[in-house]
Amino acid sequence: MTATNNIIQLQDVTFSYAAAPVLESIQLDVKEGEFLGIVGPNAGGKSTLLKLILGLHKPQSGHIRILGQDPRKAQRLLGYVPQYPGFSRDFPITVEQLVLLGRLGFHAPSGWLAMFRPGRYSQQDHSAVKNALQEVEADHLASRQIAGLSGGELQRVLLARALVGEPRILILDEPTANIDQRLESEIFELLKQLHERMTILVVSHDIGFISSYVTQVACINRTLMCHNTDSVDGAMIQNLYGEHVRMVAHDHH
Repeated sequence: MTATNNIIQLQDVTFSYAAAPVLESIQLDVKEGEFLGIVGPNAGGKSTLLKLILGLHKPQSGHIRILGQDPRKAQRLLGYVPQYPGFSRDFPITVEQLVLLGRLGFHAPSGWLAMFRPGRYSQQDHSAVKNALQEVEADHLASRQIAGLSGGELQRVLLARALVGEPRILILDEPTANIDQRLESEIFELLKQLHERMTILVVSHDIGFISSYVTQVACINRTLMCHNTDSVDGAMIQNLYGEHVRMVAHDHH
């Protein structure tokens, strides 16, 4: 594992939940500046792969290096947008406060509730929040309660929370699973802009859609194969999913 420009490296990685194998002999190299789409059938191992990269799981065998480090040591340099928020939408918190939580790694640990105490955040933190919300075109939502956000608005806010920590790598798990096609296009146009300055990995269920944005496609169904976007066709999709899958054409402007 000596490549100089591979900032994500998985070598012979295997992972199981109890006795159920999920990933087998995974080989993956992601170069700096790539936009990698990760696709595959349900329960094929997509989210598990992300959790291994994020350092949330440890492989049973094999090696993982993120920016040359153990994944747990590299977490500060990763921005993550989960498929589901991981908190109740009824929690009484504003958009600004939610995005500020993305600055937790910039402070000595003292309990996450302490982060809401007056004066706990610096002016630099608040500036970072403002910039992140502006970048995802959600700065007008700063004072809103998260309970009042639409699905598309919440997705932008979660993206801002990932960006506010100034990551080198942005990782998203099906960021458009619960929004309509128009909003899906808006989110991916944002990711296209972000790709100009960072490496992005995104899990998606829509291989036909993401192939017009990403630079590489990783197809995972317990094992993994990478493809250039121009090699994504019906035969490859049928082989991956084991059945006929309809590719939907999207018009991007």
